[in-house]
Amino acid sequence: MIYLDNGATSFPKPKGMLLAMNECIETYCGNPGRSGHRMSMRTGEEIYKVRKDIGKLLHIDDCSRLIFTVNTTEALNLGIKGVLEIGDHVITTSMEHNSVLRPLKSLESYGIETTIVSCAMDGTLNPETVRKEIKDNTKMIVCTHASNVTGTIMPIKELGYLAKERNLIFMVDAAQSAGCLPINVKEMNIDLLAAPGHKGLLGPMGTGFLYARKGIKLRPIKEGGTGTRSRELTQPYDFPEGYEAGTINVPGIVGLGYSIKHIQKLGVENIKAYGEELIRILDEGLRNMRSITVYGPEDCRKKAGIVSFNINNKSCEEVCDKLDSIYGIAARGGYHCAGLAHKTIGTYETGTIRMSVGPYNTKRDIYTAIEAIYQIQKM
Repeated sequence: MIYLDNGATSFPKPKGMLLAMNECIETYCGNPGRSGHRMSMRTGEEIYKVRKDIGKLLHIDDCSRLIFTVNTTEALNLGIKGVLEIGDHVITTSMEHNSVLRPLKSLESYGIETTIVSCAMDGTLNPETVRKEIKDNTKMIVCTHASNVTGTIMPIKELGYLAKERNLIFMVDAAQSAGCLPINVKEMNIDLLAAPGHKGLLGPMGTGFLYARKGIKLRPIKEGGTGTRSRELTQPYDFPEGYEAGTINVPGIVGLGYSIKHIQKLGVENIKAYGEELIRILDEGLRNMRSITVYGPEDCRKKAGIVSFNINNKSCEEVCDKLDSIYGIAARGGYHCAGLAHKTIGTYETGTIRMSVGPYNTKRDIYTAIEAIYQIQKM
């Protein structure tokens, strides 16, 4: 199988990740922060190490501000619903994933207003369109770092500067960028950052996290045991325990820790450059076929490792089925949980075929995919 669905989850995973998870389960997997015995203490130490490694990767000084979640969706819900209050106004974009847009939509009934700024047909965003929508009650700007539909990279640094200038909270959805693009929360003025462990960071499913800058007032959105203040009936606001109610996914987080070390050895800049090289080959190969429409920026420096396209007169689901059954190529067809993004790029009625690369793909994989698509478009 040639795996070109890394935008959904990365594959394969580093072999050492599996070994680290097995070692955890077999030798020391106690419940961290709940008991004083050596297994529990060892587990707590390992979890702390992972927080520190994430902090190094993203240039976070205080790793206690990292909250582990089961995925990006939970992290986004926590950041959005834990900050916004009745009467607030939030600005987002038309290229967002439903994990941003649906929580915001649900808050409308609570008196929270959302403005969705339209992006260009290639998914790009002009920061000035965001500036024009700022009002007296605007509290937050929420934006994806890279579109999961087109790979379009958003002007995060410019938006971060704008948010800081206007004293707004800036939240970034890093689902398609963490581990694939350099992220520096200080230089980019990011206040809240949600990310998955299982995509660009090469960790296991069931892992994710939210970073909340010191000074951000965040309400927990679930209550339960934290291992702290156990005699109190109200949920503590202590970081990070107050926001990680219940038992966390210890083996998954330990596996994520191994994968992050692996990412650091490879180098995020190197991963970015290699991904850009692969999608340039794919993008150019597809744009040279008359029956194919490619979406997103033509300049591959302006997008993450994603190429989204359609073959004229063929449904995206049909094409993906042929790629899988005939050529052994994994790709994704449909709407990618981002209906407004498809409306933006003109594929609301059709969806698209999405191919997304990872650090383990080869140029041979890409050339094979191009040839397969060439043959399918002739069928």
